[in-house]
Amino acid sequence: MAVVSANAQSADEVIQKYAANMGGLEAFNKFTSVKMTGTVTTQGNDLPLTTQIINGKAMRSDVEAMGQSIVSCYNNGKGWKLNPFQGAPDPTEVTGTELNDFKILSSMASPLMDYKAREHQVELLGQENVEGIKAYKIKLTSKDDGRVTTYFISSADYTLIKSAANRTIQGKEMEVESWYSDLKETGGVKFFMARSSRIDGQEFQAIKYDKIELNVPVDEKIFDMPK
Repeated sequence: MAVVSANAQSADEVIQKYAANMGGLEAFNKFTSVKMTGTVTTQGNDLPLTTQIINGKAMRSDVEAMGQSIVSCYNNGKGWKLNPFQGAPDPTEVTGTELNDFKILSSMASPLMDYKAREHQVELLGQENVEGIKAYKIKLTSKDDGRVTTYFISSADYTLIKSAANRTIQGKEMEVESWYSDLKETGGVKFFMARSSRIDGQEFQAIKYDKIELNVPVDEKIFDMPK
């Protein structure tokens, strides 16, 4: 038990320094909303992306492709999606792990930064070299669905380098790595303006934000599933 306690304390120490480097958990929680605009690159196409969040409550992401919208939405415990390119021209309800993924995106603070309030379990797994950078390796087990996400945080400046978790893609479970870059400060907190998603080292999707607006008015009706 002493070993487990020491690991938890060490993990918490690293997480607190990571959170402080990003601007602090309190600062993130004070914002009411955020609107992020940019592009998502997939299969060689750059597609306009807009994400709107009511902090801790709701999230909507819109991708425009060939004159149609791909929508992912979460609102206070429920989720829905619309993707005409996957044979779903009508909005469909989202459940299970996918709903938890949407829920995570509805909070501006990351699950790791806010692990105590969300009652996730964390464990420090030592250090690992990540592309020449010595990083702390932290395992987070979600209270919601038991999913494990591993975070790699630079031991030099406590910046998040990447995270890794298993995801089901086209019916197959695969480990997906998310690599974070282009850290910029807005409103006293920091955001990664770019993220690369990779499987076996190969990038299959990249997101790049050009603009982040904090505490902007968001019409709550956009989160309702169309009938």
